[in-house]
Amino acid sequence: MKMRVCKRCVMNDSSDKLITFDGNGYCNYCTNALIKKKHIYFPNGEGQLMIKRMVEEIKKDGKGKKYDCIMGISGGLDSSYLLYLGYKWGLRILAIHVDDGYDTDISKSNIAKLSKATGIDIHNIVPDKDQFNGLIKAYMKAGVPNVAAPQDNILFAFLYSEAKKYRTTYFLSGENFALECILQAGNTHSARDKVNLMDIYHKYGEEGIDKLRFTSNWRILATRFELGIKERKPLNYIDYNRNRAFKELEQFCGFQYYGAKHLENKLTAFIQLVWFTKKFGVDKRTSHLSSMIISDQLTRSEALDVLKQPLYDEKMMNSYFNEIKENLRIDDNEFDQIMNAPVHLHEEFKTDRLYYGVIAMGSRVKKMVRRIHRKSMNKSK
Repeated sequence: MKMRVCKRCVMNDSSDKLITFDGNGYCNYCTNALIKKKHIYFPNGEGQLMIKRMVEEIKKDGKGKKYDCIMGISGGLDSSYLLYLGYKWGLRILAIHVDDGYDTDISKSNIAKLSKATGIDIHNIVPDKDQFNGLIKAYMKAGVPNVAAPQDNILFAFLYSEAKKYRTTYFLSGENFALECILQAGNTHSARDKVNLMDIYHKYGEEGIDKLRFTSNWRILATRFELGIKERKPLNYIDYNRNRAFKELEQFCGFQYYGAKHLENKLTAFIQLVWFTKKFGVDKRTSHLSSMIISDQLTRSEALDVLKQPLYDEKMMNSYFNEIKENLRIDDNEFDQIMNAPVHLHEEFKTDRLYYGVIAMGSRVKKMVRRIHRKSMNKSK
């Protein structure tokens, strides 16, 4: 069957059972993104007012504390630009970076430059190398999509632990509409699901993981409730333009462009550009490019031209392969076996069903309350 591509963005049905198209040939992803756009993205005067109120609230809450807010920084554009903005707004930020041993030289340099230019102390968390790589190997042997889950879980564990330590209420998130409003559904799983992580480890792990620090949906929920944590996504309150952000960072501290989204980390680059493509047939570029189309940073024609280009530089990725194989202690044959083995979904392993059940029930209750409220409002008119 011929692959169908959305006529407004560049999402396609080659590996996505959840994509649908309307009579105009527009997909559900960009249609839903455009509906949400006016509710969550404010690249205008209203956004500036929201930033002003947000900064005032954060500074007020931070009085008497060592830090006003906390955030994770990967070395990529979104978190780096957010750190820069936080500095401009005069926020005292506690920044956490997980150094998993796969940061590129450019990424390391960029983080150091940002820290020096802003005066913000970036806390580097270094997980045990052998155990971390052993867990990554277990995920790859399991054949599941979200091989990045261990790194993200470790980051969450430290973020919430440090927030509790310093009684920090506000979390800044680099999540944004402009570059991430379209993400393919399916082929993923929450990194906070410790039940899933542990089951994958027990079935495929070879190293111990007693030196690694994890968190769970329930622990995060408890900490958020205890501290009254409020998450803010400031990049949704500005006209967040990718090229302009890179230029600003370059002028501010000599920040260097690292090639493309996710290429600031070698393991993440492998997962995004090789693992998803070869194992699941998913080209992650379509989501990023489609998001930029919706936020008016790219035309559809320009995005299609990008998709015609090679996914990655072969020489660069081969060097990443060699480093990953060395760290995971696998040879070429075992690597090829892993890459050619059948895929599995995270749901084939144990998951935190109780948590997801409670969340689903809460969502249904919220929808019911909204329907009742709308009916009562209509009757009163």
